[in-house]
Amino acid sequence: MEIILRQDIQGLGYQNDIVEVKAGYGRNYLIPQGFAMLASESNKKMVAENIKQASHKAAKIKQDAEDLAKSIGNVVLEIGAKAGESGKIFGAITTLQISDALRNKGFEVDRKKISFNTAVKEVGEYVATIDLHREVKHEVNFKVIAE
Repeated sequence: MEIILRQDIQGLGYQNDIVEVKAGYGRNYLIPQGFAMLASESNKKMVAENIKQASHKAAKIKQDAEDLAKSIGNVVLEIGAKAGESGKIFGAITTLQISDALRNKGFEVDRKKISFNTAVKEVGEYVATIDLHREVKHEVNFKVIAE
């Protein structure tokens, strides 16, 4: 089933992308929730026209994302967590904690745009990936320290 995404969905695609999904996922979840619409010929033409009209806005949004990535640069965040004797922390570090640490440094990043390659459950150094735009991804290094 072909659908057109109305908003960014992590792991599936970005707004206005035409993607192929299983019929049940599209019919029972994406379309009723308003996340997508059927990819009929008229809808495809409408989305193409909207993209054409919004191309200058898209360039501005991409430039803003690149500027944010450049300003974040090589910032290393320190996140404190309670840890046991072996260095294993109680619980796990979440994207919300990374987002708060970035906010404390003066960068506003939504927690939904942050992801980890591995679960963060021990003291040490890790890398988080920030998906600022479909073409702009930035990696942030952070250290988990024992409190």
